[in-house]
Amino acid sequence: MAKRSSLSIRIVEGKNLPAKDITGSSDPYCIVKVDNEPIIRTATVWKTLCPFWGEEYQVYLSPTFHAVAFYVMDEDALSRDDVIGKVCLTRDTLAAHPKGFSGWAHLTEVDPDEEVQGEIHLRLEVVRGPRACRLRCSVLEARDLAPKDRNGASDPFVRVRYNGRMQETSVVKKSCYPRWNETFEFELEEGATEALCVEVWDWDLVSRNDFLGKVVFNVQRLWVAQQEEGWFRLQPDQSKSRREEDNLGSLQLEVRLRDETVLPSGCYQPLVQLLCHEVKLGIQGPGQLIPLIEEMTSTECRQDVATSLLKLFLGQGLAKDFLDLLFQLELGRTSEANTLFRSNSLASKSMESFLKVAGMHYLHGVLGPIVNRVFEEKKYVELDPSKVEVKDVGCSGLHRPQTEADVLEQSAQTLRAHLGALLSALSRSVRACPAVVRATFRQLFRRVRERFPGAQHENLPFIAVTSFLCLRFFSPAIMAPKLFHLRERHADARTSRTLLLLAKAVQNVGNMDMQASRAKEAWMEPLQPTVRQGVAQLKDFITKLVDIEEKEELDLQRALGLQAPLVKEGPLFIHRTKGKGPLTSSSFKKLHFSLTTEALSFAKTPSSKKSTLIKLANVRAAEKVEEKSFGSSHVLQVIYTDDAGRPQTAYLQCKCVNELNQWLSALRKVSINNPGLLGSYHPGVFRGDKWSCCHQKDRTDLGCDKTRSRVTLQEWNDPLDHDLEAQLIYQHLLGMEAALREKHRELSAGTGAGSVPTGPCEAPEDPLAQLLQVLQNLREAHRSSPAGSPPAEPSRRLQPQT
Repeated sequence: MAKRSSLSIRIVEGKNLPAKDITGSSDPYCIVKVDNEPIIRTATVWKTLCPFWGEEYQVYLSPTFHAVAFYVMDEDALSRDDVIGKVCLTRDTLAAHPKGFSGWAHLTEVDPDEEVQGEIHLRLEVVRGPRACRLRCSVLEARDLAPKDRNGASDPFVRVRYNGRMQETSVVKKSCYPRWNETFEFELEEGATEALCVEVWDWDLVSRNDFLGKVVFNVQRLWVAQQEEGWFRLQPDQSKSRREEDNLGSLQLEVRLRDETVLPSGCYQPLVQLLCHEVKLGIQGPGQLIPLIEEMTSTECRQDVATSLLKLFLGQGLAKDFLDLLFQLELGRTSEANTLFRSNSLASKSMESFLKVAGMHYLHGVLGPIVNRVFEEKKYVELDPSKVEVKDVGCSGLHRPQTEADVLEQSAQTLRAHLGALLSALSRSVRACPAVVRATFRQLFRRVRERFPGAQHENLPFIAVTSFLCLRFFSPAIMAPKLFHLRERHADARTSRTLLLLAKAVQNVGNMDMQASRAKEAWMEPLQPTVRQGVAQLKDFITKLVDIEEKEELDLQRALGLQAPLVKEGPLFIHRTKGKGPLTSSSFKKLHFSLTTEALSFAKTPSSKKSTLIKLANVRAAEKVEEKSFGSSHVLQVIYTDDAGRPQTAYLQCKCVNELNQWLSALRKVSINNPGLLGSYHPGVFRGDKWSCCHQKDRTDLGCDKTRSRVTLQEWNDPLDHDLEAQLIYQHLLGMEAALREKHRELSAGTGAGSVPTGPCEAPEDPLAQLLQVLQNLREAHRSSPAGSPPAEPSRRLQPQT
């Protein structure tokens, strides 16, 4: 049983941002931090005060997190990036919005005294003496303090204040993980109301000391507790009066917190087996639970339900059967051929999720080179005469005015070249398409042809396939390559227009060049010869794509099953410490890394022979390395044991914060069930004779910071989590339980069947009654589970004041 929290984050857009550049504009991007830990960086939108991002993320994190903050930054090429402002949402704020926080939020100024992070380890006790009592405060250590100095660290010391007296610890130089182990005593009077204040500061020789956070305790409660020891989260200094803030603009966000208590697998088996049985029976089954779920699911949550169901059946090897059932249900209620799969039905949403989960690697192989070429060429492309910008072109002082006809002709040539290259790549990709995707399209093709026979519907099976492959998969990826991980940055205005026109051309090909699609935008006519040729290519491709027999499908899946699934790959820089000499960024070597469910391997190039670096079963932790260790904030460490059982560490440098968190997420997910995972680690390196983070001299010393194995980002190729998907489906069904019971009463009244069983000993025969019984049993299992909601940190008798 596990308590899991997740954040669904959509960073939509900003407006009315202040100008930070001399040009009167800004280059804004967003950094998302959870408890001051950067986890997401959006793309930069250049030269605008009203940026649009439209980026979506799913973050899994510790249930005990406190807040998520969104920092809007201005990127500068030559100096440090400017902070424009931030929006902070606490866990309590998000918990108060069960359907999620959605809307515009004003940016607030970033105050250094409020930008605190980390925890301090204290032991407090009341010492009774013959004449008077004393308050003893032992300052032991701190962890994850904010780095305030240019070297990426701080020089922390602690001030302890009580009843007008102040005492200080020694200064620990260049550390965000200091250890003091110093004790202070104060005279304590019975009934005293004075608060004990523990402040952490960064010592500076020349400028004023920087505030790092504080903890305040009610001493009256300490009289009752007598003694308390633990880690306490540092709080900002909010005693200063806020001045009137300038208008820093606004940020539109959609953020939803979801807390789930995931029960042991056995608890979900009845639900999973019931749903799987319904899918196996297909439309001939008596219960028709899937149609009921579709009927009662609202439009706003249909995508989430479709994704959970799809992942559940994918894990059971029934994704194709599930989608085939949805195809048949939609075909059964469709009378007009031209409306087939055009609505946001459960079939359409499930198929979208299926292609992203099962076909994203295939999409990258087909579209990647074409999209990269568009970005690299940066040509001005426009087909709409009303939007053409005519400019002078030429070289060596010889300028010739470019006419509108020149622009249109050159644009048509460029688009024809891109479209032709894309269609050629698609035609060659039949064998590269995953077997389960091909088999699903085969079922779709056959079902449509059976439902709409006749010469007048000859193209309809092809259009059904392209409605998903082209209109809902390839075209959105072409228009927004950043959202499909084809590019790291958003396209500029010129490239975006080229991609949009290319996507429109792909849609026309996908629509089989129907007259209706041509009539909408007559200025696309110059592409028609290529579109018509593309239709023939696409039909030939689909004919080959769906020509896969059951035996070939099983053979391909069996061959794929013998290979360890690829989780992530890409170039990284590696440095493996030997404990000798200085560690510098120049000692990193660039290699191509591949992560599977069995090992982390490397090679000189993507096509070179791979060598295993770390067996996944030996991984003990994957964590970040503090910036001062290598002069970079994008280094991660993989702590593992070698074949002899000795602890080892591999240091890998990434190029940006997003790549860093993606690799950390992938490593954590594939090793989450490993035995012997560490609870603590050293965020620094062992240099010379001590750890650079906490200055401890014992190399085998326990780590000075806690590991974060549960903090991950959701990716399209994540390992399937069957229990979590079953829990999400249960929660959805629980929300419609009343409607399901009402439906059961209607059906029972019509057939004369009995009531829904109320005890676990009764075994109902009809599937809807079985489903209601399963929901009741799961509800009882959750009630008897020890997990509470929301999760809390370890309880203490003494709590800091806020």
